[in-house]
Amino acid sequence: MARAGVVAVEVKTKVERFYISGPAGRLEALLEFDPRWHPRATAMVCHPHPLFGGTMHNKVVFRAAKAALQAGLPTLRFNFRGTGKSQGKFADGIGEREDVGAALGLLSARYPQAPVCLIGFSFGAGVGLAVGVREPRVVALVGLAVPVGSWDFDFLRASRKPLLIVQGTEDIYGPRDKLEPFFASLSEPKRLHWVEGADHFFTGKLEAIRRAIRTFLEEITRELPQPGT
Repeated sequence: MARAGVVAVEVKTKVERFYISGPAGRLEALLEFDPRWHPRATAMVCHPHPLFGGTMHNKVVFRAAKAALQAGLPTLRFNFRGTGKSQGKFADGIGEREDVGAALGLLSARYPQAPVCLIGFSFGAGVGLAVGVREPRVVALVGLAVPVGSWDFDFLRASRKPLLIVQGTEDIYGPRDKLEPFFASLSEPKRLHWVEGADHFFTGKLEAIRRAIRTFLEEITRELPQPGT
């Protein structure tokens, strides 16, 4: 991966597909990584609302995962219960938080010395970040298209973990006049990155979110200890 003063090289990753044992049955999952890495952290990306077509293969989720990989983090994506080949039924975001916990357990078992950077898009932000705030294994939070207009994100007020929110200026589910005062009420360290002209799905703006996520994660991991130290 590229660092300051280091020539960028292409990341060649391996993909493993498997199932996680979840509280409502098995969860379809995908882990992407470079076997040569000794990562300082890992990443997990939570997908948007499953009742509206959200899956781990969503374009925003895919691009967020690529950003994490380019920052040198093994990255896990998974389908919430009742989505794709995952067992169970939609559980109003409550059961899905348990799914996040199961996925975190898998990452911790696979990389016991590496904390997790948790990324969530829309519904995935509401579910994933709620778990990430209270989970000691999670050291940083990224919310994409945070739907403050329809979801209660007050749980973020208690967090002191580094937070990045990436939001489109034309997002009707997280409008600027609601997101800005909410963001102002949160504790540092925090960062709000506006993507000019982007809607809730970042249509035509996916490269902008990739760059913002990668930069944030590279800064976070530089502050973490090397494994084994």
